[in-house]
Amino acid sequence: MQTRITKPAGSFYQWAIVGILWIVAFLNYFDRNLITSMRDPIVSDFKLTDAQFGLLTTVFLISYGILSPLGGYLADKYGRKSIIVFSVCIWSAVTLWTGFVTSFHEMLIARVIMGISEACYIPAGLAMIADYHKGKTRSFATGLHMSGLYAGQALGGVGGYISMLWGWRYGFQMIGLFGVVYGIILIYFLQDKKHSTTEVLQAELPDSKEERLNLFQTVKMLVSESSFLVLLFYFCILGVVNWMIYGWLPTFLKEHFVLDLGKAGLSATGYIQIGSFLGVVLGGILADRWFRTNKRSRLYMVIIGFTLGAPFLFLMASTHVFGIAIIAMIVYGIARGINDSNLMPILCQVIDERYIATGYGFLNFLSTIIGGLMVYVGGMLMDANISLAIIYQVSAILMIIAAWSLLRIRIGKKA
Repeated sequence: MQTRITKPAGSFYQWAIVGILWIVAFLNYFDRNLITSMRDPIVSDFKLTDAQFGLLTTVFLISYGILSPLGGYLADKYGRKSIIVFSVCIWSAVTLWTGFVTSFHEMLIARVIMGISEACYIPAGLAMIADYHKGKTRSFATGLHMSGLYAGQALGGVGGYISMLWGWRYGFQMIGLFGVVYGIILIYFLQDKKHSTTEVLQAELPDSKEERLNLFQTVKMLVSESSFLVLLFYFCILGVVNWMIYGWLPTFLKEHFVLDLGKAGLSATGYIQIGSFLGVVLGGILADRWFRTNKRSRLYMVIIGFTLGAPFLFLMASTHVFGIAIIAMIVYGIARGINDSNLMPILCQVIDERYIATGYGFLNFLSTIIGGLMVYVGGMLMDANISLAIIYQVSAILMIIAAWSLLRIRIGKKA
């Protein structure tokens, strides 16, 4: 890998890159979550069972998870920009195609390809943010970027209203076309972080043998680190909980609180995202400030967040008062936001930063595979008349256990 020598980028572009990637993050999650808020017309159009509808998310997550380590590895080896541009253009073209599919099997294929293309973005995007932001701004910058994901999730709930007004295909067609155009624009405005002279000299030290590792060797190195394995366990539980929410919360709210399709879809994404917006700002600022005196600050923020927030997920599944459920979703969203602003910074303290995209990709690999399977299992459980309320209550308990397992992580003194 060749490294160019240049002066560090100025603060303006450090924050401009967050804004540029914010829109990419928005498109990433808006595209993938449209389908859940359009459940009823899609099920009716193709005459699907709940398990078959769940399979549409499952195949996306399996392909997304399997290719995540490779996407991260390519971003570490060849640079972030090319991988991000490729990812955006392909997944947007597939979103556009989804608006024209004529069968369930064709939609399955589209979801698989979307998963493959989107697998490349998150590891590369978060790694690019980490490249430009060190120490005092890393958690806050990561959190601002993640807020783009929340916006995409929240507005993905608009799909229910779009399907009621113009049909479910319209949303896929419009957002897909916009994404293709934006992907082309990225070619001119997105730039990889160029390394300083000090970073170049460090990369050329004799003991930097990791530069020659292939993907398999890199993954083997990562899993030999006990703290990375703890993160892996945590990511798997987080993936299960998150994707049970993404995949089935609109259905839960519609049936449990007797809401129409549009209100259920918007409520399922909107309230959690409001909390998440608050959480990424709060979690990012507090963690960065606390980091000045305690290098485990980001870890503690995640643990505190879910210790307080996960019980509210349990409450949401238990109450029959929609107003209480709204409060519960907002509080749980705050916990998730605190988590998302600090996960990549924690990873940067656990492994060599030259491999953070690969590391994050491997974490995504197992968490999304397991999460995707659980979305399908959720559909099977519903077909077997097992309540989604019980599933969410169990998920809340698992989330607390996973959060406290993070205490076993050994944190270095890196930024």
